[in-house]
This record gives sequence, C-alpha cells and structure tokens, in this order.
Amino acid sequence: MEAEQKIEIHRGLKGVYFDRSRVCDIDGRAGELRYRGYSIHDLAEHSTFEEVCHLLFTGELPTGEELARITAQLKAARTLPPAVLDVIGLVKDAHPMDVLRTATSALAAFDPEVADNSPEATLRKGIRLTSQVPMIVAAHEHIRNGRAPVAPRGDLTHAANFLYMLKGAEPSADAARLMDVDMILHAEHGSNASAFTARVVAGTEANLHAGITAAVAALSGPAHGGAAENVMQMAREIGDPAKAAAYVKAKRDNREAVMGFGHRVYRAEDPRARHMRAGVEKLSVEMGEPKWYQILAALVEAMKPYSRHGVNVNVDFYAGVVYYLNGIPADLFVPIFAVGRIPGWTVQVMEQMESNILIRPLTLYSGAPPRAYVPIDARRT
Repeated sequence: MEAEQKIEIHRGLKGVYFDRSRVCDIDGRAGELRYRGYSIHDLAEHSTFEEVCHLLFTGELPTGEELARITAQLKAARTLPPAVLDVIGLVKDAHPMDVLRTATSALAAFDPEVADNSPEATLRKGIRLTSQVPMIVAAHEHIRNGRAPVAPRGDLTHAANFLYMLKGAEPSADAARLMDVDMILHAEHGSNASAFTARVVAGTEANLHAGITAAVAALSGPAHGGAAENVMQMAREIGDPAKAAAYVKAKRDNREAVMGFGHRVYRAEDPRARHMRAGVEKLSVEMGEPKWYQILAALVEAMKPYSRHGVNVNVDFYAGVVYYLNGIPADLFVPIFAVGRIPGWTVQVMEQMESNILIRPLTLYSGAPPRAYVPIDARRT
C-alpha cells in the first residue's frame, strides 16, 4: 500500500512529456501554435499547403526551386492503384472514415518501398500518401453515389485539386484558398491522440503505412475528430441566431458541452480559429447563406461568460460550416481533417524513427489480490 501511494497516475497521460520534438510548439495558455518556429498566423496568411508540407518534412520553408520540386512530387503522386479503387467499391457503404482506414491500409500492398523505414523512403512515402489520401476520400464520394471517380488535374494546387476531384467542378479562387488555409491549420498539432497512435505504431518498427492507418483509426473517434461534424449539426438544430443564447443556456443548465468550444491543450482561444472565422463570414455571404455565420457568432457571444474558465472556441467550430457551404456531406468532415494531417503524421513518425524506442507505459494494478486457482468442480455457482 505504501508503494502504491507514491505512484502518481496521469490518466490520459495528461501533462506527461514522453519525448522531444522539433516540429510543433503549442502554448495552450497563451493560445499560440508554431510549426518549426513559424507562427500559424503567418503561415495561414502568407503560405500555402505545399510550402507547409516542405516546412514540416524538411524543417525549412522552401526556396522557389524547392517549392517547385515538392509541388511536382505531390502532383506526380496523384494516382491510386486500380485494386485500391476496387477495395473502396467493396466497402463503399461504410462510414467514410472506415473506408479511408481500409483503403490506406490497402495502399501498403502496392507501395514498392513499404518495408523501407529509412528516412529518405519514409519521406517519399509520406509525400505519396499526402496526395493519395485526398484521392481516396474523393473517389469514395463518387463511388458510393454510383459515379466514376474524377481524375486529378495537374494544373491545380493541392487544395483546389481536392475540391475538383470531390465536386467534379473547378472551385472558385476563394473556395480553393479557404480549403488551402484549412489544410495548413490542420497539418500538424503535436502529440494529439492520432499522432501519438502513429508514434506508438512506429515505435514497434512498423512501417509508415501502418502508422498512418492507425492514426486514421484514432481520428475516427468522436472525442478526437468529430467536432466539425457535430458543430454543423448543432447549427442546423438552432436554425436561427436569435435562438443561440437559449440553446447555450439549456446546454449549460444540463451540464452538457457546447460543440466547438474547449480544447485539451488550449486555455485561450484556439489560434487557428480566427483564420477559419474570417473565411466562414466571407463565404457565407458570397453563397447567400449568411445565417450560418450569424448563428456561430451568436453562439460565441453566448459562450463569453465561460471563456474565463478556458472554454473557448476551437478551429473545428468554424471548419464544419466551411465544408457545408462547399456542398460537402457531413460524414466527410472528419476525412477532410485527415487529408490535411498526413504531413504532420508523417513527420511525427519520422521523428519517432530517428532514435526509436518502444513506447510501453505502465498501468497500476488495482484488481483482486493474489489467490489460488480453484478447480471447476469446486467453484461456487
């Protein structure tokens, strides 16, 4: 008993540092996020997803020549093996996250470097997966609706091409830029549940495809990836900005969470939220549906009294409405999160592999004391 009292349990590993990382710096109290030292605000306002991929993968923003190279590599990887399309067809009626997990796993069977865990091969595989995952999401959307997948276009950016493959029409410049920003904001976020899962898998010396598949599985849980879908459901349930305050009061009176508020690491406002907020406001007006932004604004106002307790708006509060306004089905909101996160998961795996160690935490036993085995005919019923 004395030894047990000296052991401190950190449920969910909260507050536990298990390693060092050069990639993502989060200051939850100040509400700051940096990739490789660069503020998320600077990246969201001035950079592109392709640039951020290079930054995450290599540690530095690209020169013009380097940007052209990684852009060409991403475009060259816009291809799926026919057998993976067949797999998508076989499981097309499952939830898109389950389809994405299955198809990502299937890709391992067709990657010639799947078993090569060298840094160089892992980076090449990460670039391929960065392009292939959005293709899976878009192809599934068409296949489950009885349509042939839309072939990628080599003249479009990563974000614009994804929207094109998903919708079958070239997006407006504003819609493409907003999706680009969304991908930048979701590209990396430290040791969250899915990234930690990928690192645990990499710790066993499994390959990148195994780690990414496991990360997709972790992201599929509503406690990690489901906020954007839930926020849109909430906005539709409220239906009118004038009803937002009453909705919040009813939720708080019942001790229920208001979707899109609060975050495991941020006590201040999620620094990513402001960039999606501006996009939602503009896009909702352009598309003739300003009420969605107005409902979100009314919810933020109603939740202000709780901000001093660290319950602030997070990035997914606005992301779901962006997807909705682009005509994207609600069950694709979480897969789109995964589309942007592939570079982050890849670099987390690469860091884990640098000085790999099996991740094996302990649990403190609290079950029955030692006891003798009793033969079955002597056991009480």
